[in-house]
Amino acid sequence: MNTSSKLAGTVNVLVPVGSLGVGIQPEEMKRGVAAGAHVIAVDAGSTDSGPYPLATGISKHSREAIKHDLAIAMATQAEAGIPLLVGSCAMSGNDMAVAWTRDIVIEIAAEMGISPRVALLYSEQDPAVLKRKNAEGRIRPLAPSGPLEDKTIDACKHVVAVMGPEPYIAALEAGAEIILGGRTTDTAVLAALPILRGAPLGPAWHASKIAECGSLCTVNPTDGKGVLIRIGADSFTIEPLAESNCCDVHSISAHMLYENANPFRLTEPGGVLDVTQAVYEAIDRRTVRVTGSRWEPMPYTMKLEGAGADQYQTLMLVGIEDPEVLANLDLFHDRILAQLYERVRQTMGEAAGNFNISLRFYGWNAVSGRSLPKGTPFPREVGLLFVATAATQAIATQIAKSCNSHLFHFPIKRGIEVPSYAFPFSPAEVERGPVYKFLLNHVVEIDDPLELVRTEWVDFSANKGAR
Repeated sequence: MNTSSKLAGTVNVLVPVGSLGVGIQPEEMKRGVAAGAHVIAVDAGSTDSGPYPLATGISKHSREAIKHDLAIAMATQAEAGIPLLVGSCAMSGNDMAVAWTRDIVIEIAAEMGISPRVALLYSEQDPAVLKRKNAEGRIRPLAPSGPLEDKTIDACKHVVAVMGPEPYIAALEAGAEIILGGRTTDTAVLAALPILRGAPLGPAWHASKIAECGSLCTVNPTDGKGVLIRIGADSFTIEPLAESNCCDVHSISAHMLYENANPFRLTEPGGVLDVTQAVYEAIDRRTVRVTGSRWEPMPYTMKLEGAGADQYQTLMLVGIEDPEVLANLDLFHDRILAQLYERVRQTMGEAAGNFNISLRFYGWNAVSGRSLPKGTPFPREVGLLFVATAATQAIATQIAKSCNSHLFHFPIKRGIEVPSYAFPFSPAEVERGPVYKFLLNHVVEIDDPLELVRTEWVDFSANKGAR
């Protein structure tokens, strides 16, 4: 692929929303096109919502929400004649997620009476290929993970390799009007067309990083959804698509801290974005220009994400208003937890297997898990979340049932009137199902950015499937 041509003018990227399914605004799309957008690019996935989407292929967002946003984006694409790029389809970007999004696009196209040229980029990995790469010493861990073992690969229900912009560039060169991508870095899907058109890598990657979450980089992130970036020969500008919103130097520069441990360096497939020398300048009330962004080429790697499940959970929720307990929540936690473990051992014995009980006080310290400073006023009430984790769903539920009676009346100390606590549901036990976990946190070294990616094209002739 040829991306070395000099940039003529700017490349303008319309980023309609931070995550497909959150709610694209039609008026913002029109404003972006009128401002000269050359491409619509949007991220649709993340690991933020945990391992469930990757392990199951099921989107965090509803089908209706995704269809709503895709319908607006596809209508804009068809009218403006500019490409539409979607990265990390259906949150996880595994093959099931891409196929699910493909079917929605086919449905929308039939309803609109259009037949765009749609490319599908699949980045889910064959375990046999990963084992071979691992044996060759081409997979290495990211902290705090250790060396990868074959049994860990086998434990994953799905493994994806996180793409850079190259597969999108190849699809654009092949004439794609809509690209549905598997797991992709948030920035790569935005940077693809600018890089194809010859934009310098520093500004292209930096602009894409800032714009990845749509209006989150603006002064008022709840005012509107999208932004427009213009990438030039030595700089880029960014502005919100909502006329009432604005960007300033702080809102733009601060976004380098978002999901990034180092606010000056961002690692991507094939290199590192260095913004140490970047200069941010407000050129009007709504727009910021950035110069000085640099790109450092590195050996090409793709991050591997894998998820699986090997245990099950059952939950109970209990409401507590007893003032004696509320005044001594940490002590109550330790005493009742010890009693619950003892209760399970007495009633179930070895049948309980390797189990765990967790108690989390919502309204006290459930979010952080830390003990609060002495003198912190105790609340009027707390919700106690009981979580039993075990090898099977039946065992987890049996553990919860064994503990149920203690959660009704357990006193914080002996010799006082027995208190009562409140269960909001009957039955109290809620079976949560499998406990999904991220099992891979590694990178794979590759020689060709397209090596681990499969490209297919949608065939609209029968209005179904992909050939």
